[in-house]
Amino acid sequence: MKLAHVVPSLETRHGGPSKSVRALANALACSGDTVDLLATLEAGQTVFSSEIDVAKVVNFARVPPRWLSRSPALRQHLISQHYDCIHHHSLWLLTLHYAHEAAHRGRVPLVISPRGMMSGWAYQHRRWRKLLAEFLIHPGAFASAAGWHATSPEEADDIRRLGFRQPICVSPNGVMIPTTEELTASRQLWRALCPSSRSRPVALFYSRFHRKKRLLELIDLWLTAPRGDWLLLIVGVTEDYSAAELNALLVARNAQEKITAFDGADRLPPYAVALLFILPSHSENFGLVIAEALAAGVPTLVTDTTPWSGLHREACGWCVPWENFGPTLESALALPIEELRAKGRRGRTWVEREFSWEKAAALLKEFYATLRDGNS
Repeated sequence: MKLAHVVPSLETRHGGPSKSVRALANALACSGDTVDLLATLEAGQTVFSSEIDVAKVVNFARVPPRWLSRSPALRQHLISQHYDCIHHHSLWLLTLHYAHEAAHRGRVPLVISPRGMMSGWAYQHRRWRKLLAEFLIHPGAFASAAGWHATSPEEADDIRRLGFRQPICVSPNGVMIPTTEELTASRQLWRALCPSSRSRPVALFYSRFHRKKRLLELIDLWLTAPRGDWLLLIVGVTEDYSAAELNALLVARNAQEKITAFDGADRLPPYAVALLFILPSHSENFGLVIAEALAAGVPTLVTDTTPWSGLHREACGWCVPWENFGPTLESALALPIEELRAKGRRGRTWVEREFSWEKAAALLKEFYATLRDGNS
């Protein structure tokens, strides 16, 4: 099949999809499909290039209003090419309109990945803007979709709760297991950037600096009780807050010895210096950073609004309501270091066994074929 995967942006500042969509497109290309990965990009900006890309990655100029990912060049490309299936990742932007229009013209299936944007808190956040987008930015796209792609059963339930009855493919993201050399390079970098991580146990928050992640609430929670010698290391990409703003807040609260924040843009992930990973998010469709932490051998503590209840079953972390997050954090920090490391090893084994890009691609490949046959 010839497939188009469309995503508003591959810039790292937009979080997990910039990595996961690219990895999925490459896995599908490795399975034998012809895959074009299409995105928009502002003039003067760059995205990371990879010599291992098997999919054809093409970035099209983004023009005003840029916040809608408007790109006449992308639109023209889509309607001038023939694809057997068009798969769009994310909602509320003009790129979905282009994908919908091209699928309709070509009479081919349109698959939509909400990428967490239909989950509870995320769907209701700034709801009026999303209503406008649904009816003015990409009218009819949801109803016309031949199918949906969810990265967890919980996300599939979210789609169903909103009334959509098209077929849903539940295909979790894959995770790349870091090599010993990669972990060593990461550890060296972050110990140089944050010397305290050499001698103190580290609990890590690593994600976008967005209010959805409950970052300010996590800071408040951390400061409600003594944490011994533990350091809370906050690393991420600027969105609602910057690292500088967070550090200014910590200085104002005289907490800079207990918590420190860094901009993670264009730096190696900091999992290798952590004994515990923390993500108290309001919602996640998958939570790629959770899987990445486990792949790096770090146990995780997350809220039950992420689809990671299996952490309990696999004895590699905790998935609890926000109301129980504080007591669970206290218990986790009190565990012996070797017990935390043992949990991390179990988490790595679980991810190796269950979350591969080859498996994700195989599930979607079969889904596309079914939709295409039904469309013909």
